[in-house]
Amino acid sequence: MTDVEPHDVPDEAVAMLQEYLEDEHTFLSWLGFTVEEFEAGRMVGTIPFDEKLTNPTEPPTVQGGVASTLIDVVGGIALRPYLADPVEDDLATINLTVNYLRPATGDLTATAEVVRAGNSVGVSAVEVESATPAGETALVAVGQGAFRLFRS
Repeated sequence: MTDVEPHDVPDEAVAMLQEYLEDEHTFLSWLGFTVEEFEAGRMVGTIPFDEKLTNPTEPPTVQGGVASTLIDVVGGIALRPYLADPVEDDLATINLTVNYLRPATGDLTATAEVVRAGNSVGVSAVEVESATPAGETALVAVGQGAFRLFRS
């Protein structure tokens, strides 16, 4: 597998990506997904705390699938600059590993870093943080995604 160099990410990429996700990706729009940062090899996204996404616990905790979704989405988007055409080419999740570390009780923010991007497979490592009841930020999950990179 050969390492591939990323394309530059234009300054307007965050706004363009946010608009695309809001207009074209109903599920992420419903979750309230926000693009915080996007640059070559790194992506940060947030899903706000919402009662509809919680387990029936006291205090309410965010259901683990929300963190898993974040890991999948930001891990894949982080790899887009490595595609031949970052806008038109596609990618698909091959494998997703999630380790839950503690319950999430607030907004979730995921940060993805590209581990490696080859000709056909890319790997991203992701950390998910959440606000605690004490107002601090804690690591609630870590994950890694392997993605098939479809090149034009």
